[in-house]
Amino acid sequence: MEQELMRIGVSLPDNLLTKFDSIIDQRGYSSRSEGIRDAIRSYMTHYEWMTEVQGRRVATITLIYDYMKRGLTGSLTEIQHEYSSVIKTSIITHLDPENCLEVIVLDGDSQDIRSVAEKLMSLKGVKYVKLNTAQPPESNDQIDEESGKNLDLG
Repeated sequence: MEQELMRIGVSLPDNLLTKFDSIIDQRGYSSRSEGIRDAIRSYMTHYEWMTEVQGRRVATITLIYDYMKRGLTGSLTEIQHEYSSVIKTSIITHLDPENCLEVIVLDGDSQDIRSVAEKLMSLKGVKYVKLNTAQPPESNDQIDEESGKNLDLG
């Protein structure tokens, strides 16, 4: 049985649409709609995977944001203070007069870490957010200093 297609409208900045059009052309999509459907499916798969992560995690959140966006830096600071129990450190570098790259290192409950990422992602002026998580080694595990790999000694 064929599903009914729903029409939606999306507003995008010109540079984002131009880049998207280039990608869908390179990948051989027949239309923007096909590319958008694929991108939405990919986003949903990633979101579902992240909601299944449970327990303690170590993580990094990488974000790029518009430093000049009014009120954004204050909102970023408020979120980081709200989650100071899981945020261990962060580093900011200025990419150009308007854009900053920030990497936040976290350690704590996966739900809190996911909440931080989602709140940061929802802010206007945030251009990129990437959350990476890993399960920390157990207390009886050790790291092989030469290879950097986790060794299970228990």
